[in-house]
Amino acid sequence: MTKGIVLLAAGGTGGHLFPAEALAHELKARGFSVHLVTDRRAERYAGSFPADKIHTVSSATIGSKNPVAVVKAFLSLWRGYREARSLVSRLKPKAVIGFGGYPTVPPVFAAAGLGVPTAVHEQNAVMGRANKLLASRVRAIAGGFLSPGGDHAAKMVLTGNPVRPAVIAAAAQPYVPSNADETFNLVVFGGSQGAQFFSDAIPGAIRLMPDALRARLVVTQQARPEDRQKVIDSYATLGIRADVAPFFTDMSDRLASAHLVICRSGASTVSELAVIGRPSLLVPYPHALDHDQAANAAALAAQGGAQVIPQAQLSTDRIASLLTEAMEGPDRLATMAAAAKSTGKPDAAGLLADLVEAIAAGRGIAQSKGATQ
Repeated sequence: MTKGIVLLAAGGTGGHLFPAEALAHELKARGFSVHLVTDRRAERYAGSFPADKIHTVSSATIGSKNPVAVVKAFLSLWRGYREARSLVSRLKPKAVIGFGGYPTVPPVFAAAGLGVPTAVHEQNAVMGRANKLLASRVRAIAGGFLSPGGDHAAKMVLTGNPVRPAVIAAAAQPYVPSNADETFNLVVFGGSQGAQFFSDAIPGAIRLMPDALRARLVVTQQARPEDRQKVIDSYATLGIRADVAPFFTDMSDRLASAHLVICRSGASTVSELAVIGRPSLLVPYPHALDHDQAANAAALAAQGGAQVIPQAQLSTDRIASLLTEAMEGPDRLATMAAAAKSTGKPDAAGLLADLVEAIAAGRGIAQSKGATQ
């Protein structure tokens, strides 16, 4: 017999689903049944998400300035609201927790209207548009990097960003610097939107590096399906050992083995780098609507755990120089790794689960606030 159902709502990208997955593991360990409501983009994660059942509802992003597109988006969200209201009425969850993305809006809004305890978790340093829409409706706002002030300070709890059990396991592997003549593991990824730049820039930069350094490199790189063969061919021409794919199911292990990570600075990425403790070159995605990635990156860089460089400043020559400096400075990378790890919050899933239990039991958020301050 379970303690009841907790319904998690998240957009269908890794940035929203990964922290939801971490909370799902923690809640199930505490005796809850977990259901997920999302959109069809989440299908590739379905096999790994620990939900007793996964539901989809209609949703749409309100991003276009075209009046017809805006009307269609609102109609889709209205359909999603009606679907979500029926779902919540049938499941009778103890709480509904949103993780951002527009698929979050219908179920959290419906649950709040039905009197079900609700909360949202904001992974980024800047609150996303969906969570902004919901902030006044929910009972609590959990934050990964959010500033504790602002309009909703009374209901805000800083939990950090939950990371998956695989990340916690990877964090047990200490950082071991790569010294001269030793293999240097480089991990490169850009998320669903940001990988294209790296597909051209990283192989081009490695081509400019000294032969002796190139010979040490082993590369793991995420690339879009349409770019994958081009990247593979580039590395083959250079004689680089490389594993290139659109998605890696074992990314936590690859991060744990990395000597340097070059990537975007989504909230889940920054949180996982911090928990595992790996040095990184962060390149905020320049087209992020709220510039949230730049703010996320700044939080880690401020502690010395990462170097942040805007994409506009990264020529192939500059990247080649940065990689050369990194490979020739193992002590500096080890210092960055330690600094990154000092900022990690491996207990974030537990703190968020405490908050969920508190609002589900009607206790409010005072105890959760005390646990995180």
